Amino acid sequence: MTTADLVETRVADGLSPLLQPIVLRNLTIRNRMVSTAHNSRYGEGGLPTERYQSYSEEKARGGIGLIVFGGGGSVAPESKGSSYQLSIYDERIIPHLKRFSARVHAQGAAIMCQLAHMGRKTKWSAADWMPPAAPSLTRERNHRSFPKVLEEHEIRRIIEAFAQSAVNCQEGGLDGVEVAAHAQQLVDQFLSPHTNKRVDQWGGSLENRMRFAREVLSAIRRRCGDDFVIGLRLVGDERLEDGLSPEECGEIARLLSEEGLVDFLNVTAGQLYNHMNRARYSPGMWSAMGPYLGVAHAIKQHVRVPVMHAARIHDPAVGAKAIEDGLIDMVGLTRAYIADPHLGRKIYEGRSAEIRPCVGANYCLDRLFLGGEALCIHNAATGREQTIPHKVPPAAKIRRVLVVGAGPAGLEAARVCAERGHQVVVFEKNREAGGQIRVAAGAPWRGELLGIVSWRLAELRRLGVTLRFETEASPADIAASDADIVILATGGLPHKGDFAGADLAISTSEALALTVSEGTRVVVYDDHGGAQAASAAEHLATQGASVHIVTPDRAFGEEMGPNNWAVFKRNLYRRQARITTDHRLDALERASNRLQVTLANEYSEERIVEEADHVIAENGTRPSEALYTALVAASRNGGRIDLFALKACEPQPDWPGEGFALYRVGDAVASRDIHAAIYDSTRLCLTL
Repeated sequence: MTTADLVETRVADGLSPLLQPIVLRNLTIRNRMVSTAHNSRYGEGGLPTERYQSYSEEKARGGIGLIVFGGGGSVAPESKGSSYQLSIYDERIIPHLKRFSARVHAQGAAIMCQLAHMGRKTKWSAADWMPPAAPSLTRERNHRSFPKVLEEHEIRRIIEAFAQSAVNCQEGGLDGVEVAAHAQQLVDQFLSPHTNKRVDQWGGSLENRMRFAREVLSAIRRRCGDDFVIGLRLVGDERLEDGLSPEECGEIARLLSEEGLVDFLNVTAGQLYNHMNRARYSPGMWSAMGPYLGVAHAIKQHVRVPVMHAARIHDPAVGAKAIEDGLIDMVGLTRAYIADPHLGRKIYEGRSAEIRPCVGANYCLDRLFLGGEALCIHNAATGREQTIPHKVPPAAKIRRVLVVGAGPAGLEAARVCAERGHQVVVFEKNREAGGQIRVAAGAPWRGELLGIVSWRLAELRRLGVTLRFETEASPADIAASDADIVILATGGLPHKGDFAGADLAISTSEALALTVSEGTRVVVYDDHGGAQAASAAEHLATQGASVHIVTPDRAFGEEMGPNNWAVFKRNLYRRQARITTDHRLDALERASNRLQVTLANEYSEERIVEEADHVIAENGTRPSEALYTALVAASRNGGRIDLFALKACEPQPDWPGEGFALYRVGDAVASRDIHAAIYDSTRLCLTL
C-alpha cells in the first residue's frame, strides 16, 4: 500500500492525530505510527533474508509510517548474541538492505535500522564465542557474563564500527539509523554511573561519560553526511539508585540534540538489570497502559527534535491522545503491529473496530527469552507471511462447516472458514465463548486475555456466522447438519496427575473459582510450568491463603518467560508464598479434616510430609475425545490430517467417499497453548 493509497476516509474514535505527517530532518514520514526496533530471531546468518523482510513489508503494506528494524543490530562481531542477530557491520548485508528498503519504500513507509553494541549484555558462548566487553568489570545478571574491560584502541575501533555500519545502511537505501543507548547496551553502559566506573577520559563526570555517545554520533554524521537521519534510542530514567537520573538523561538529550547530532529521540524507561526489571521494561497486561509516557514527556521538555516512545501503548487511542496532548510526537505501536500488521490501514479506512488487539500477554517477548522466535499469541500469520497471508483468500467452492467448541481454536476455525466464504455454524455447550481463556482471564491481572475471544466474536458476527450457545453437539446433531466439514475444537479436560490420591486434589480451573478464608493452607502442585498453577496460587494468596507452591522442575514456571513469571514471583513473594522446587507430589490422603501431602525429592528421594486444607494440582489437560470417537468411523477421512499439507499450509486431500471430513484442532488433539490452538486452526482452515 503506497502513501497515495492511504486516503483518510472515515477515521473515528479520535485517532486522527496518528495520521498526521511529520518531518525528521529532511525526511517526511507519512504518519506518526512506528514499529520500533525489536529482536524477532527471523534473521539467517546475520542477514535480513526473506522471512525478516516479509514480516516488515506487511506492516508497511498495513499503513505504518516508520519501521525501525534491527533490534540490537550488531556493529561488531563481539556484540553478537546469536546467529539470528543482524550483522550490520558485514558488507554482505548491503544487497539484502537494498532489497529490503525497496520493498518497504514501495509500500510508502520509511525504514531505518538500529545500530547497537551489546557490551556486557551478551554471552561469551554465543555466536562467535567472543568475550563480552564493557566500560568496566560489572556483571550483567540476565546474561551471566563477566565482561572484558575495554581498552582505548578497542573503544576507537567500536566508534568506527558504528560509523561503518551506518554507511552500510546508507548504501543499502535506508532512510536513517537509530543508535541504541538504552536497555543497558554499550552506549548507555558508558553513560550510566551504574556500569561506568572508569577514571579516565571515558568515565567519571557526565561530560566524560557522554564522550563515547558523542563520538559515535559524530563519526556517523561525518561518514554519512548532513542529509542522513540519525536517531538515538535513549533511556529517560534508569530507575536505579546509582543509575542515570531523569535530570542527567534530560541533559544528555539536550546537549546531543543542540549539537545537531540527533534528529529524533526514542525514549525508554528502566533497565534490564535483572528479570523483574526486564518485565518492567516491556510491561504487559499487569501494567497500566502507557506507564512511561511521563518519562518521554520529561525528555521532550529538553529538546526541539521529535520524540517517540513505545512501552505498553497497545491501544492506538492511547497513542493518539498522547500525541494530541503533546506528550510525544510519534508513537511506537510495536506489539500492536505484531498483533495486527494492518492496524494503520484499518484506521485510515475507518475500520478501527476490526483491529486485532494486542492483549499484553508478552508471548512475543517471552518466546525470545525461551529461545524461540517472536510470535503473537493470537495471530498465527505474524512472522509466517511466506506461507500464511494476513488477508484470508476466498475459497473456490463454498462448503458447509460445523465447528464444535468456541474456545480459541474453535473461534479461529470459524473465523477463517467464514473469511473464505463458507457457511459456518458453531456449537458451544457453555453460555459463553472462550473455553480455557475465560478461565485463565479470571486470574489476577490476566483479564485482557479476553480480548482474544471478544475480537473473534465480533468478527464472527460481522461475517454472519451462526453461534449456538448452550448447545452440546451430539452425533445426531452433526448428522442432521448435513455439513461438508466438521471441526472439533472440544478442548481438553484438566488433568491433576497420576499420584496416589489425585482425586482429593482440585484442578487449577476449579481453584480459580475457589473462595478461601485468611490463613487457609494451600499446596499448589505444578507439574506443568505454565501460568495455570501460578494464576491459581496468586488468586488464593490474594485472598490471604498461606500458599506453598511445589514443582518437580528445577525452577518455578519453567514454561514461562520472565515477562510473566517475574511478575508472578513478585506478587507471590509479596504475599509470603513459599516455593519449593525439585519435589514431586507423591501421595495425597485424608488426615482428619485436612489433607496429608507427601512430597518426594526428585534427586535424593527423601520424603516431606505436611498438611493442607486444599491441594491444587496442575498437569495439563487430556483431550476431550468422546465426540471424536463417536464420529470418526462415519467421516470420510477417518479423522486423518495430512501433516505434510498442514505444515506447508496446503490443501488437505480431497478425501473420497460420502459424508463429512472430520478434523480436530487445539487441545482436542493435545495439551498445548493458545498460540498452538490458533495456529492449528489458521493453517488447517486457510485452504479448506
